[in-house]
Amino acid sequence: MPLALWALMISAFAVGTTEFVIVGLLPTIATSLGVSLPSAGLLVSLYALGVTIGAPVLTALTARLPRKSLLLALLALFIAGNAFAAVAPGYNSLLAARFITGLAHGVFFAIASTIATNLVAREKESSAIAMVFMGLTVALVTGVPLGTWIGQVFGWQSTFLGVVVLGVIGLVASAALVPANMPQSTPPSLRAQFQVLTSPRLLLVYLITAIGYGGNFVAFTYLAPMLTEVTGMTAGSVSLIILLYGASVAAGNILGGKMADRMGPVPALTLIFAGLALILAALGAVLTHPILAIAVVGLWGGFAFANVPPLQSYVVQIAREVSPDAVDVASGMNIGAFNMGIALGAWFGGIVVQSAGLASAPLVGAFIVVVAIVLTRLSGQLDRRALAVAAE
Repeated sequence: MPLALWALMISAFAVGTTEFVIVGLLPTIATSLGVSLPSAGLLVSLYALGVTIGAPVLTALTARLPRKSLLLALLALFIAGNAFAAVAPGYNSLLAARFITGLAHGVFFAIASTIATNLVAREKESSAIAMVFMGLTVALVTGVPLGTWIGQVFGWQSTFLGVVVLGVIGLVASAALVPANMPQSTPPSLRAQFQVLTSPRLLLVYLITAIGYGGNFVAFTYLAPMLTEVTGMTAGSVSLIILLYGASVAAGNILGGKMADRMGPVPALTLIFAGLALILAALGAVLTHPILAIAVVGLWGGFAFANVPPLQSYVVQIAREVSPDAVDVASGMNIGAFNMGIALGAWFGGIVVQSAGLASAPLVGAFIVVVAIVLTRLSGQLDRRALAVAAE
């Protein structure tokens, strides 16, 4: 794999840490700012909403900028957003900082995904995307547990200062390793962008992304309070369990990319979503048993993030057929769909927690993921019909 992919992975590590570290810090931030747990959960939703808006809109608006210059500008915005979060005087300011940082996140992964596919042969595209998103998984293995521990010991502001340092490292690595002469397609016409926004096949995949990924976040957003309040674990042990979760994510992310390359996106997604639904249901059943809960969380991470490479490569694959001049926009729309799922999942999870308790969140998440399986099978049928029509 080219060295530029390593630079993208390093940057993704910084971005992934700030996105997911908030999950381990929700109880700490809620106590510090004097807000309820569901209100603290909005820090997840607002970040994801920033990604949802930034990914498609800013990707389209910045289509004429050189890829490397845009990448470095996004990382600079990311650093500024986290610096603002570190000095935020209150809850509303922290919400604003999270939203600003999310704007940079969305375009970063949209651009990074398409840069990755341009760096390798077509048969290795899913694996290249998986390598970029490996930065997220490494963040879950190391950055998120360490950031959670730092926030619990030194205050949550210290965690955001640490993320600023990570962002600077990612900026320097990208400046040094990403080639300046990256191929850049002609900015898509309004007609091409309209095709991306109105294609039934692409819209269905966006819906699968939002529902399948969002169902997981109904439960994952409240992982820390579930472990402390329902399972009965100490706050300090949460970091270690998140470390276990992240190690599982790393394995699942690699496996998801290889499954998509070998089986195709639809069969791979069917198996991954089915495993995720079963794991979430199992978590709801064993949450009051510490040993079993830890074992299930260890498996959970692998299924929760294995769907990312197949979903992203699936969108790129369909966009090349529907609107080949707007693949970047299609990729950005799917990044937005991922984060719309996170925003809605975290928000709906708060409602579930308030009305039915923490232990109900995994069961509700499992049901939502089952809906994603049905939609995935439907998308596969549409693919076969499109092939049949093209062959006539």
